[in-house]
Amino acid sequence: MKKTLPISAVCITLNEERWIKRYIESLWFAEELIIVDSFSTDNTVKIASGYEKVTVFQRKFDNFSAQKNFALSKAKNQWVTFFDLDEEISEELAKEIIKTFEAAPTEIAFLVRRNIIFMEKPLKYSGFQTDWVARFFNKDFCSYKNLVHETLEVNGKTGKLKTLVPHHSYKSFDDYTNKLYKYSSLQAQMLFDKGKKATLLHLFFRPAYRFWHQYIIRLGILDGKEGFILAYINAYSVFRRYVKLYLLHKKIE
Repeated sequence: MKKTLPISAVCITLNEERWIKRYIESLWFAEELIIVDSFSTDNTVKIASGYEKVTVFQRKFDNFSAQKNFALSKAKNQWVTFFDLDEEISEELAKEIIKTFEAAPTEIAFLVRRNIIFMEKPLKYSGFQTDWVARFFNKDFCSYKNLVHETLEVNGKTGKLKTLVPHHSYKSFDDYTNKLYKYSSLQAQMLFDKGKKATLLHLFFRPAYRFWHQYIIRLGILDGKEGFILAYINAYSVFRRYVKLYLLHKKIE
């Protein structure tokens, strides 16, 4: 039997029955798994609850940072992993996390580099060349901020793990666009809360710039048709963000 370490594996879920079994079993080295579910309508909770060391909490989703910080509050160990369900935790990565933990590091957070898999194709460019995210850290010195595209605030040194993490962000075209539309709504709310207003410059220039930057400057063109599609979808999500912001202000006029 493989040994476990005083590490808590933490995640948030919504309709993740496709990934949940792989996620749980890939984190065999964690002493406990904490899942905060946003009232999934599929078999996510049923599958997760079948594992002895998994504890499932259900909480209404308000924003990503609040959901993730709530999940962190439920972890009993200082050191946690916080992977998304569509990120692949390989045996190689598990062993590197174990080795890092056992070395008693002076760093309090470790970043991993993701390799996005979009429409079944690994993308080498499109702005993901530097896609480093914190996934293993000491929760006593870290917390999440921002409603969407949440970032981990780290009060101390960070390090980097070597193992590349495949990121299966694409389930279907509709799923991917719906996810970006959800993000755009949350981003619009963030801007609204800061008193920002949508202008014609935002509605026309920002989406065009996003496409040009991702497809040309960040070399999405080298990812073929998948790079073009991804740049187009992201540009449209920027347009939708500012339309949403405009509509939020119209409601109060």
